[in-house]
Amino acid sequence: MKFKVAFLCLLISGSVFAQLPKGFVYVNDVVPSIQLELRYCTDYNFVGEPIYGYYNAVGIVTAETAEALKAVQEELETKNLSLKIYDAYRPQEAVNHFIKWAKNVNDTLMKPYFYPDVDKHYLFRDGYIASKSRHSSGSTVDLTIVNAETGENLDMGSPFDFFGEPSWVVYANLTADQKQNRILLQRVMQKHGFRSYSKEWWHFTLRNEPFKNQYFNFPVE
Repeated sequence: MKFKVAFLCLLISGSVFAQLPKGFVYVNDVVPSIQLELRYCTDYNFVGEPIYGYYNAVGIVTAETAEALKAVQEELETKNLSLKIYDAYRPQEAVNHFIKWAKNVNDTLMKPYFYPDVDKHYLFRDGYIASKSRHSSGSTVDLTIVNAETGENLDMGSPFDFFGEPSWVVYANLTADQKQNRILLQRVMQKHGFRSYSKEWWHFTLRNEPFKNQYFNFPVE
């Protein structure tokens, strides 16, 4: 079965449409060269449909996070590489959508792509989905590294949002190139003030985040 990504969000600068809460910025207003692939604006994600609260394909983060990402991007650009963001700020409305989806255990449309070896019953227990997300505080990002010219992803050994051991940071069954790519991502993000999450190689939260344990619900637009 082939799955065609349908980009359903507006591909226009979000700053035209919305006034963000104080302390938040659009990533590309601060770091224009960072690439975006906002999966939750599309139907190519583990739910299989656009997620509530995502109305525009823009990355929103706290101002402090944007400055840290700028430092990461500047270092990567010396290697002809770039960050690509899959998700940044996530409204609580979107998290609630995940919770609603997870409770419907018969909806397994995207299981072959995102959780082939994990029982949907256990997504909460195993830490893949939570009722409160660090993303909703605005200083957490899901991202990878790509070739700056071609946009091709570096091979990290598993897709983004893959629920299972291949996504764990310490997963060992990788090729030498995949290991080096993960090490590069971890090192450059940690160097510039981010901490990682053990079960998702793509997930990083800014240390000393300004709105820790505050969960926002303004839309991504």
